[in-house]
Amino acid sequence: MLKHRRRKEKALRKLEAAQGNLVRLQDLTNELRRQLKPLGRQAELARKAAVFQADARDARLRLLADDLLELQSALDKEIADENILRERQARVEQQLKEVDAEIAQLEESAVSGAPKMSKAQDAWFTLSALRERYFGLRQVVSERIRLTSQPIDEQPRGLDPEVLDQQAALARTESSALKTQAETHQLKLDQLTAARIDLEQNLVDAESLLTSAAQSAADRREQLAKLAGEVAAAESRRDTRSAEIDRLNTQVADATKRAAEAEAAYRREEAEIAGLDAGELQLDSVHEQAAGLVNSAQTQLDKARANLNAAERELAASEATVAAIEAAIRRNGDGGKKLIENNIAGISAKLASQLQITPGYEAAVAAALSVAADAVIANDENSATAAVAYLRDSNQGRAAIVIPVSVETSIATASNAQSLISFITATGEVARAVKNLVADCVIAPDLATAIAINQNQPQLRVVTKAGDLVMRGLVIGGGELADNAVTTQSALTAATENFAVKQAAVVTARNEFAAAQQAQQVAQSSLDDALAKVKEAEAAQARIALRLAELSQQSRAAAAEAERLRSLLTQAEQSLAADRSEIEQLQQRLEVARTAPTTITPITAEQRDLLVQQVSTARSTEVEERLTLRTAEERYQVAIARVAELEQLATAERDSRINEVQRRERLKREAAVAAAVSIAINQVLERLEISVNAASALKADLEQQRAERDTRLQSLRHRARELETERAALVDSVHRDELARTEQRGRIAAIEDKALSDFGVSPDVLIAEYGPDQLVPPSLKAPGDEETGSGEPEVAKPYVRSEQEKRAKEAERQLALLGRVNPLALEEFQAMEERHKFLGEQLEDVKRTKSDLEQVIKEVDDRVQQVFAEAFADTAREFEGVFSRLFPGGEGKLILVDPDNLLISGVDVEARPAGKKVKRLSLLSGGERSLVAVAFLVSLFKARPSPFYVLDEVEAALDDVNLGRLLQIYEELRENSQLIVITHQKRTMEIADALYGVSMRNDGVSAVISQRIRDVSDELVESQ
Repeated sequence: MLKHRRRKEKALRKLEAAQGNLVRLQDLTNELRRQLKPLGRQAELARKAAVFQADARDARLRLLADDLLELQSALDKEIADENILRERQARVEQQLKEVDAEIAQLEESAVSGAPKMSKAQDAWFTLSALRERYFGLRQVVSERIRLTSQPIDEQPRGLDPEVLDQQAALARTESSALKTQAETHQLKLDQLTAARIDLEQNLVDAESLLTSAAQSAADRREQLAKLAGEVAAAESRRDTRSAEIDRLNTQVADATKRAAEAEAAYRREEAEIAGLDAGELQLDSVHEQAAGLVNSAQTQLDKARANLNAAERELAASEATVAAIEAAIRRNGDGGKKLIENNIAGISAKLASQLQITPGYEAAVAAALSVAADAVIANDENSATAAVAYLRDSNQGRAAIVIPVSVETSIATASNAQSLISFITATGEVARAVKNLVADCVIAPDLATAIAINQNQPQLRVVTKAGDLVMRGLVIGGGELADNAVTTQSALTAATENFAVKQAAVVTARNEFAAAQQAQQVAQSSLDDALAKVKEAEAAQARIALRLAELSQQSRAAAAEAERLRSLLTQAEQSLAADRSEIEQLQQRLEVARTAPTTITPITAEQRDLLVQQVSTARSTEVEERLTLRTAEERYQVAIARVAELEQLATAERDSRINEVQRRERLKREAAVAAAVSIAINQVLERLEISVNAASALKADLEQQRAERDTRLQSLRHRARELETERAALVDSVHRDELARTEQRGRIAAIEDKALSDFGVSPDVLIAEYGPDQLVPPSLKAPGDEETGSGEPEVAKPYVRSEQEKRAKEAERQLALLGRVNPLALEEFQAMEERHKFLGEQLEDVKRTKSDLEQVIKEVDDRVQQVFAEAFADTAREFEGVFSRLFPGGEGKLILVDPDNLLISGVDVEARPAGKKVKRLSLLSGGERSLVAVAFLVSLFKARPSPFYVLDEVEAALDDVNLGRLLQIYEELRENSQLIVITHQKRTMEIADALYGVSMRNDGVSAVISQRIRDVSDELVESQ
């Protein structure tokens, strides 16, 4: 109930807020309706302007497409020419790369061939020396063979030791001669080496001199060119300095003049701004007064607007009341209404519509008139008879018909009551008819007084203002009277009068609002004028202040400029003097360099070549002499060995005559070895000869290759220079063409950007839809021009540039004739029209929704009250039974705090245990309060059963007797529901079907033990 009440209050608050939004939405709808007319006229102009704009846009786009295609065609042609040049350039660059690659390959070959050439020469020198060594060795071996091949005497071998000593002496003499010869060759080799070193040093010196001479000549040319350039640069700086000094003199004069003029203008403006300060103070005062008037007028306007909104809301409510009453009157479908609607002859009008009743007495008059309250007036008895017959024949209900009478009935009176007719006003026959109807009726202040009057004067009918009627033996009263013509007509009259009052109040509020609005506009206009004057004065002061600042800045800038120019002039004059001094020094240096003697080269290239040849000859002679020396040294070594051998032979001859046989065998072996060595030396010499010849041939071949390579390199370098010249020319041509194409692409991009930025059309779409190949559609018709013309449909025409230019100019002229046009008026008009329609539909939908919501709230209220009433009745009934069982002899019941309003009513519990007179829960003991709470919960369980219930130690505070009573309730509850009970009571456990024991183990984990009691009980019964 609490949740429902909160939701209801929230919904009602939202509905109240929605009512204010409805009023504002109605105002917005009216304002939109007012704005639609002028906006419609603007939309008509916008439609015409849109047609002319579309025509101009189409023509401009077609002209742009034509220009774009023409530029693209020229660009394509230039690109084709560029491709040809680039292909030629690529071929030239490829040839140049090939030539450079071949040059690099040849240079690399020359670099790699130099070590080969040196290696070949070294190999030839080494092989030649080795061949000479083997020649000497062959002589030694031949001598050994000769010695060992002599016939061996079978006699004791060997010479006489004295003979051997003599031979050794001769060999020693020969070795001395050989040593002297070797020393002679060594001395000669030293001399040749020294000569070769001197020649090589001379060659190095010559080449150094040649290099130095060439470098000196190049340095001299470079120095002369550098000095000439420095002289030209210095002269150019001198001329520039002179021109700069002239320019600075002119600028100093101009800056001084500008500073004087700015200072004079500053004085004039400063005098002018002093006169504006006084007027500004007066304008500020006027502006403040106008601002106060605007605030006051705005306050009055807001108040008038609030009054107008309130009056319009009250008027809308009054109008709705009148409409509702009129609708109720129209819905009343009794016979009298049918008679009036069908214009039955003799039936004039409703009786209630001809009566004027004093306010507050409508119910009394309606009770007195009874059925006549809804009666119609007939002209006479015949008309009444005909009307009744019509109703009966057409089966259109029944009707009460009043027939005027000419005889007036006397008015009944009472001592403490007024006649009812005094509260009714009518005219003519209607007055007499009403007087006859209520002549016996008086009005009393209350029902008791009415009964007393009727008891004293039984012939009178007595009514009260509440509508109670007392007559002889009959009292009619109670709630409000049902709607009838009298009360309804009175309510309609009151509502109509109230509506007229509200209309007048709305008119007054609107007039006040218009007056306040006009006053606010006048005050705002005055404020705007004052503000404009203040702003104008401030703008004038700002302009003058700005002018003063500008003049001050100009004066300071001119003075600073003059000072800066003077400084620059001084620096320029100093620089000019320095430049002149530098020119004189450079000219002297140049003259000295030109007149300096040229370095004479001490050696020529031919002399250098002769030195190279001499070095080569010296090297060859040195090698040959070195070979001869090596041969002589080897012969000397052989001779020394011969001497030692002879001495050893002599010694051996003396010491080994006993071993003669072994000596002879050894000599044989030595002869065989010498023969084998001789053969091997001959083979080696043959191979050495081949190698020397091959090395000589290789050296000659490498020298031939070097000569050919040098010739080829010279030819390729000449070809590379030719290709480089051609490539440079092609690059320049391609560069010029690229510049031209860049300009062409710039023009194309400008056209594409113009189409995209001005018209939102991409280049592809521009060419595809507006190109010269596309037909030009006929121009659109402006609104109002559809009926003009010959009536024949226009067809698309081919593109002609002159026609499109004329078409664009004509469309622009028509746009100029239209003047300023609101381009958004058409969209705004359509949007506002759709919005007005949408707001109207939404307004009606909101009104219907509000009515539906109010009806839903009422239905929910009724349903909630019904459900609560039923639930409370069931729970209260069950509570009395459960309480009497838990408290035998006691009495307990549930009572509503406010039974007339169930939505806000609370529930009170009265509990009186046996032997006690108290009924309040606060006066009961703790166990009794617990048992009462359990009784209430059990009552809820029985009134609204659930599948299961969880009870957590609800019987912990009960004694054994009360526990037994509660367990009986448990037994009843578990017949239809499952009970989950948490308890420490043994008796509660005994009635359970299953037990679950929960305990804490040593490791801190809970342990659960379960057992079905019913199964154990059944087993015990069976075992017994």
